[in-house]
Amino acid sequence: MPMSDDFQQRLLPRLERIAEHFGTPFHLYDEQGIRATGRALREAFAPIGGIQEYYAVKALPNPRILEIMRDMGFGLDCSSIAELELGRRVGARGEEIMFTSNNTSHEEFLAAAADGGCILNLDDISLIDKVPEFPELICFRYNPGNRRTGNSIIGKPEEAKYGVAHDQIVDAYRRAIGRGARRFGLHTMMASNELHHEYMVETARMLLEQVERISGELGIRFEFINIGGGLGIPYRPDQPPLDLAAMAAQIIALFQDFRERHGYTPRLCMESGRFMTGPHGVLVTRAINRKEIYRTHVGVDACMSALMRPGMYGAYHHITVPGRETLEETVDVVGSLCENNDKFAIQRPLPRIQDGDLVLIHDTGAHGHAMGFNYNGKLRPQELLLRTDGSVERIRRAETLDDYFATLAFEPDRLEQGA
Repeated sequence: MPMSDDFQQRLLPRLERIAEHFGTPFHLYDEQGIRATGRALREAFAPIGGIQEYYAVKALPNPRILEIMRDMGFGLDCSSIAELELGRRVGARGEEIMFTSNNTSHEEFLAAAADGGCILNLDDISLIDKVPEFPELICFRYNPGNRRTGNSIIGKPEEAKYGVAHDQIVDAYRRAIGRGARRFGLHTMMASNELHHEYMVETARMLLEQVERISGELGIRFEFINIGGGLGIPYRPDQPPLDLAAMAAQIIALFQDFRERHGYTPRLCMESGRFMTGPHGVLVTRAINRKEIYRTHVGVDACMSALMRPGMYGAYHHITVPGRETLEETVDVVGSLCENNDKFAIQRPLPRIQDGDLVLIHDTGAHGHAMGFNYNGKLRPQELLLRTDGSVERIRRAETLDDYFATLAFEPDRLEQGA
């Protein structure tokens, strides 16, 4: 959602000084807001012993942010060797890491098993025989097939590349048992940026039903279900937020009913990324040009290499100009990339913006810096953290030309013709 009043009250009086000290552009994250969201998530599910959140590292892969997650007792959801390394660098080991990859390579399996291992969440039944050293605890990612998601980002499950099909899932666990598995979890990921809590409730119901089915056929007990990520945030000011309390109450009722019928409940896990950090980040950029042609373009010193969601998805990110609220004109807010989709806003009513003004692009705390790239030789900006004590800390420096050219420094290697 657009920056909370509390976040703005703590940031805006100091913003110009922060921008002068660190230079623009930069992503800035609010530690206090992140911790408040974490507490709300845990408290909502307290009646069933809380929830085990595995923060989706892909959303904001910065060690300082991961340290905050670890301090709150959260695990980390990783999808690559680099993300595994990031998690382990901040001290996560073993079952504090959920490794959820797809099209997984041999090298990734070796990395997952190294340095204390992790919870291996397999995406495909064919991968069972490719795991070099099969773990005692195994999880599978379930794809139910012909099921309406109501979620445009995920689309139709039967068309997705993710997960084990409905008619494969029992056999997947049977084959895992044959390779030595003795402990079990079940996972799915059926939504992205979902604001209707009923859908997440139905996802939990679906997994509990599958636990009953698989357990009944194989005589095994599940330690956890993981309803995935997908908890949404309202990017537009007029969108209502996800009703966390209602979602939790209905999922808790499902778990209590399961306990009455089976005498136990699996642990509830999820892997929220956007929900945890998305609203608690802002891209701060400065207006550097104003172009008046067939429409007005306000040029800023950031471009889509710092935030590609608007250009890639047409995603809305709220934009404000500190100290000004009156909407005076309709403009495009653009970067300097040689691509016409390098626009943070298209025909957006905004206050009048002059060169030198600071411009805030909201909700960049997830899938912002993480999705950056170097097309046109553009360099990704620095990341800052507004700490709970009010100080502002640089947690990633901006890229430099030396970084950009680093991969061109290598030992010559050449395979001769006929070799």
